[in-house]
Amino acid sequence: MKLLLLYPYVPYPLDRGTYHRVYNLARELARYHQVDLFCLDEGGSPTRTEAFSFARRVHFEPFAHPAWPRLFPDRIFNAVPTTILHWSSSSVAMALKRFIAGESYDAVHFCDLVLWQYASLIPEGPLRIMDRSRVDLLFQGEELNHLQLSTTQRLLRKENLWKLTRYERMVAGQLDATVVCGPEDKIFLSRKVPEASEVKVLANGVDETFFSMEDFPPRPDPEPTILFCGAMDYSPNVDGLTWFFDDVDSLLLKRIPNRKILIVGKNPLPGVQAFAAKSGVTVTGGVPDVRPYYQRSWVQMVPLRIGGGTRLKIVESLSLGTPVVSTTIGAQGLELRNQEHLLLGDSADDFAGQLALILQDKNLRDRLSASGRQQVLKHYTWKQLGRELSDYYERLLKEKST
Repeated sequence: MKLLLLYPYVPYPLDRGTYHRVYNLARELARYHQVDLFCLDEGGSPTRTEAFSFARRVHFEPFAHPAWPRLFPDRIFNAVPTTILHWSSSSVAMALKRFIAGESYDAVHFCDLVLWQYASLIPEGPLRIMDRSRVDLLFQGEELNHLQLSTTQRLLRKENLWKLTRYERMVAGQLDATVVCGPEDKIFLSRKVPEASEVKVLANGVDETFFSMEDFPPRPDPEPTILFCGAMDYSPNVDGLTWFFDDVDSLLLKRIPNRKILIVGKNPLPGVQAFAAKSGVTVTGGVPDVRPYYQRSWVQMVPLRIGGGTRLKIVESLSLGTPVVSTTIGAQGLELRNQEHLLLGDSADDFAGQLALILQDKNLRDRLSASGRQQVLKHYTWKQLGRELSDYYERLLKEKST
């Protein structure tokens, strides 16, 4: 097959969960098919091209978000959601038309709803498939429920959600398939966007050759050390950490007074940086390699309350043999069972209790490390998931051709 891949960013270096997903799936698809890659590029870094040598053709189109539209008259009378307009650019549209001129594709694979405005410019014929690192309608709805917002912010978000529902349904009716990260996303779409009839669940994975326990065996710090790893300007991560320090940590300190916490990830917002003032808490910001931090940690915590999207920190952690304590939402989309592959806790009491339990019991840590790693290597490597996605696309093309 000849595939055109469209991304709203250059997914490299691999310092965000979404970048891991889209980059590794692109690389795996290129093992079986001819791939052309078109990316919006906000950074303008000239050093990335060699990372995409698997593609036949690569184009990074310079991009800057337009200003957020004014409420009157630009926003209120426009049926397109503001979060979609924020990705609109006539220069990108023209560059894409030039890139595909004279080409014929079997499938157009584009990442996330914001790129439909560009994918829809491609003449009908090839499969149109949206790969969703998250379902925007679900994600924005959960943000509305959990984030502290002013009355004006809340009203504007509700207005955007109403428009987004209509937009989702319009787009879904023109797609051949949607690919989502987990079954919860599929269930949500079946309820809210019934037009999305062909939905494929493809979980997130891990590059087991990079996140290798053989190369980076556990070397835990002397004191009980908890890791939280992820982009620190991403609202679900910030919300999860805020909940942990507001509601969970005081309960944990009563049982593990010498606990240490490593917060590792790029672009920590001021609220995240402030956590470093707490006893035993380190905020690193971006690091060149996260693997040594996994080595040092006794456990990784995933205190997420906003669902949808990637859960790469869990599979990466388990691939390296670092056990995990998560909320149920945090572990969505992964066939990992409580008490067998990881520990789950949703209330503050339960989450603190599970962390204390695993920090106090080395045998439990070792057992969950071994079983969790075995499950990840059996089901969640990018090689396996890429082969599954390739087979799925071949089936869709065959069905469309008959």
